[in-house]
Parts: sequence; structure tokens; C-alpha cells
Amino acid sequence: MVISKAASESDLSVHSTFASRYVRVSLPRFKMPENSIPKDAAYQIINDELMLDGNPRLNLASFVTTWMEPECDKLIMDSINKNYVDMDEYPVTTELQNRCVNMIAHLFNAPLGEGEAAIGVGTVGSSEAIMLAGLAFKRKWQNKMKAQGKPHDKPNIVTGANVQVCWEKFARYFEVELKEVKLEDGYYVMDPEKAVEMVDENTICVAAILGSTLNGEFEDVKRLNDLLVEKNIETGWDTPIHVDAASGGFIAPFIYPEIEWDFRLPLVKSINVSGHKYGLVYAGIGWVIWRNKEDLPEELIFHINYLGADQPTFTLNFSKGSSQVIAQYYQLIRLGYEGYKNIMENCQENTRVLREGLEKTERFNIVSKEIGVPLVAFSLKDNSRHNEFEISEHLRRFGWIVPAYTMPANAEHVTVLRVVIREDFSRTLAERLVADIEKVLHELDTLPARVTAKLAATAEGEGSSGRKKSPMEVQLEITNVWKKFVAEKKKTKNVIC
Repeated sequence: MVISKAASESDLSVHSTFASRYVRVSLPRFKMPENSIPKDAAYQIINDELMLDGNPRLNLASFVTTWMEPECDKLIMDSINKNYVDMDEYPVTTELQNRCVNMIAHLFNAPLGEGEAAIGVGTVGSSEAIMLAGLAFKRKWQNKMKAQGKPHDKPNIVTGANVQVCWEKFARYFEVELKEVKLEDGYYVMDPEKAVEMVDENTICVAAILGSTLNGEFEDVKRLNDLLVEKNIETGWDTPIHVDAASGGFIAPFIYPEIEWDFRLPLVKSINVSGHKYGLVYAGIGWVIWRNKEDLPEELIFHINYLGADQPTFTLNFSKGSSQVIAQYYQLIRLGYEGYKNIMENCQENTRVLREGLEKTERFNIVSKEIGVPLVAFSLKDNSRHNEFEISEHLRRFGWIVPAYTMPANAEHVTVLRVVIREDFSRTLAERLVADIEKVLHELDTLPARVTAKLAATAEGEGSSGRKKSPMEVQLEITNVWKKFVAEKKKTKNVIC
């Protein structure tokens, strides 16, 4: 579902210079036209509008893959008309998905016996994967509580405040209380000790993040597992762990194999990963893997036969394309362990180049960690005159899309810029980005301070209570003003998916 606001309330037609060769009448913008138009004109009209989109390769806000090899592009186009759900009609596609599930399960050290098939499913992304994993935890917890004759109507889940919005969606859509561990200034991931303290008998699982969206940091899943084992022994509970490895699942096994975060830990019962992030496939593919068959309640699996044969299905949607599943299989066999390792090491090296380039400016604090997802999150050391939102805005003039955002609760006063390093982000681009950031800083230094300095001057003064505001309060007010400013600029383009 898309909830959108019209970009223009005055202009209700679509005009195209080239389309006038075929069509002299403007097309309605928000209603289906009465008459057909030539295919050339339809293509040109849409192509002209799409030129105003940003360049995906320069979209440094996104973790999602923006480049694949031509051979894989051809496979995608060759299979774009296959509906994955028709398993009986497309048995080879189904087999390729099963191979992917087993490859990923072995990559995550699932405890599989000789010849034993892994338990997992392909999804449209990590959001759906998390919904499915969450439903499995909720149903298993409900069954346990019913068997013990205890109330089963108030489940909760423990996460850090740094989780992606899909966890909030799961909690709201499926009526599960979300208990968030608040962040601390300088510590922007979930604290295992605080998380375990929040666990109670109604906790269906604790969700750990392998690669925080905010700064790329890996949460300490091993420490969380050890603390939770102790608490389960003390209380008699069996609270499990889910690992949201959307970003880090295709990174850690290749360049940080010594980190224990996966099924090597006994309480990790399920893991999700985004194939369309560092799995190196275009948007539209995710995976969720369960430790073993007992961790996925059988009653959640539907069996249908109206497409030609008995087919088990556990998804939130039904029809979906086969292309991304095939593309994932291509990458797994094309690259192998060696290829993925080389790519991730290259991303890691380009991250280092960018980080060192920013440090040489002596204008930024690096918020991200060296071990984690290959990205650089950084903030200004001095934002009294100009801030991170202005840098983000000015970088767009060079074509770069670099997001500026504030940290979650308890750290809202911290504003950061973030650059995600993907496979197609070269060392040359990293060096060019640093040069453009230096240009922006020079330009901002020569300009008078905008809203920031004026607000800071006001905020630092005496309030109505006669109390001088703290630096943190001043920065929070400045941040809120800029958030409103950015929101106002986006009003005409607001799309909520």
C-alpha cells in the first residue's frame, strides 16, 4: 500500500515534448486516460520523468544493491514472467530456492546432520522475514503458556532502540509489546545486560542486530546468549534469541569468522538476512533460516493444492517474482566463498579510505566502528554555525545522496551523516566524495550562519524560567528545527510505503 500526496495540486496534466509527435493532448496526471497512446510515446513520457530521480549508484543512504553483472541481469529478465508461487509449474526455480536456503543455513552454522535439509524460506526482504520469525516465536510461546495453563495474551519482545522500523511494525501489527533498551551517548547499540534485565516470562524472544542501521555496529550476541542462558537456568524459562542479520549476515562469515553470533550459540533459534543488501542482489529478496524444524510451529505452514500439487507455504504474501531467487543463486555459485570474501574485504578497505579522508579534515567525529558493516557514520565536531543537515543538502548539488539523521531516544541530540560502502563504491569515488565534502565545508564557512546560529543564540540565552539551557538542550532544539525544515521541504514529495 502506498499513501502519497500529489506533487502538484495546480498542474493536473503530464506534458512531454517528444510525445507531441504522437499525442497533441496532455495526459491526466491522476486519472487513467480515455484513449491509448503509442508505445514510443508512453516510454518517452515515463523515461523523461525518471531522469529527475537520483542516481542509484550515488545513493549512499541505501544498503541495497545497485549493480549486478550483465549475465545476471539477463537471467533476471529471462525469468521475470515466472510467478514463484507456482511451484509445480516451475519446479527448478523451487529447487534453486531450496539450494539457497541450505547454502545460507550452512554459512550460518546451522546444526544440520548429514543429508538433513535446512528449514527456511525466501521472502521479499528482511521485513517479511522478521514478521515470519516473530510469528513463529509468538505462536511457540503461546503454545507453551497454554500447556502450562498460564495467560498468553500479553507477549513482549526485547530489542534495542536502534532497531529498524520493521520491528515496530511487527509489534504493532501482531499485538506484541515492544520493550526497547534505550541507547546511551556514545553507545548506540543494545546493551546485553540491560536487555536481559528486561526479559520476563512473557518475552517471546530477544532480538539482536548484526549491523545496526545507525552506525553499522555489530551487537554482542555472544554476551547476550551467555547472560540469557544464566537467566533461563535461574528462572526455568527458555527465552530464545533472534538475530536480525539483514546487513551483517553476508559480511561477518567472510571477514569476521571468529565472531560468534549465529547458530553456534544455542539460544539463537532463527536468523534473517537481506539478499538484496550484501547478498549482492537487486531489491526484493530476503531470507529467514530456523535452527531446526521444532522452532517453526507446523500450524503456521499452509498447504495448498489448487496450483497442481500439494505445496507448503509460509509467507505473508502469495504471488511474487522468481527473478530475485534466481539472481541470489547466481551470486552464490558465481562468487563462492572466495568471491564474497574478496568483495567484502574490498568494501572494508574503501571504508577505511573514506574514514581516514574524513579524519584528515579534522572537522568530524567518526561514530561508526571499524568492525561491522562497511559504512562511515560521522558528525561535525563543531556544529554551532552549520550542521549535518546543511552538509547533506549541499552534497546533493554534486549528485551525492548522503543522509543526515538524529539518533533514537536518549541520544536525540546527536546528529550524524552516514555513507554506506557497497560493492560498486570504488576507492576513486571515496576520494572524490571526501573532496566534495571539503568543498561543501569551505562554502559553508564562507556563508553566514543560517537557522542554526540564530537559534543557538536564542537557546543559549535566559529562558522564561531564568535558567540557562545546557549544551545538550540547545543542540536538541537546533536539531528539531532542522527536522521540521527538512520535513517542510519534503511535503510535496511525501510517500509512505
